[in-house]
Amino acid sequence: MTPPVFVFDHWATLHQQRVEQVLSRALPGDDTLPERLHEAMRYAVLGGGKRVRALLSYAAAELAGATPLAADAAAAAVELIHAFSLVHDDMPCMDDDDLRRGKPSCHKHYDDATALLVGDALQSLAFESIANTNAAQALKQVQVLAKATGSRGMCGGQSIDLQSTGKRLSRDALETMHQYKTGALIEAAALLGAYTADQTDKQLITTLTQYSQHMGLAFQVVDDILDATADTQTLGKTAGKDALQEKSTYVSLLGLEEAKALVNTLYAQTLQLLAGFGPQADPLRGIAKFICERPF
Repeated sequence: MTPPVFVFDHWATLHQQRVEQVLSRALPGDDTLPERLHEAMRYAVLGGGKRVRALLSYAAAELAGATPLAADAAAAAVELIHAFSLVHDDMPCMDDDDLRRGKPSCHKHYDDATALLVGDALQSLAFESIANTNAAQALKQVQVLAKATGSRGMCGGQSIDLQSTGKRLSRDALETMHQYKTGALIEAAALLGAYTADQTDKQLITTLTQYSQHMGLAFQVVDDILDATADTQTLGKTAGKDALQEKSTYVSLLGLEEAKALVNTLYAQTLQLLAGFGPQADPLRGIAKFICERPF
């Protein structure tokens, strides 16, 4: 019998819906004290976003032989961290954006103090989510997530970004900044998923690490391209802010066409990394295609 053809859009929709339900259950209800904080947390997390990081967790878990149920906590945790980063990133003291996912940013819909607490609470909830799983797996996952979000990961990348506004960075410096700011959490998403399996092969972890590093860089290059070429409605956030804030980007450094060529190179390298795997790697291939072929 011929195996069914893998359709990424169908797979992605099923898992996006799945993680949305997991997140809704994980977040306290907006009728739970303190109601305003919990309402704002739900506002920041639910009903928006592509859930790319959650999809990575589910896809990596599938490649490692784990079930979607086993990967639910990892997928939720990485989305909670991502939402926390967006809430804080939008605040006036950071990137100062009034729009996120096509609606007012958390601090605009509520207030600065509430947004600050929302980010803090979402970060804590992410670690609680994975701490409640199998003890051996949870220890590895906590280590991965802590490293990805700390001063040598997402927070460190944001710090470098703030210090670099108005400066022209070298290509190496720009790549380092985005390895921290964007790539670290994308890498963590894949590793969190892989560590939901009972046994995880070291070569698999190496492959997933390389895959996610390529995809983290590609994601950022595409973001830079879209910021320079797409409109606010398409992006769901304010377009053209990188240029207005005089930030170094792959477009300003390489030019638009060379930036597009870099994305294509990263995509080809990623497919080569997965060449030795069969259909169980199709979700990862689909995610790579989605990241690299977002319209620009």
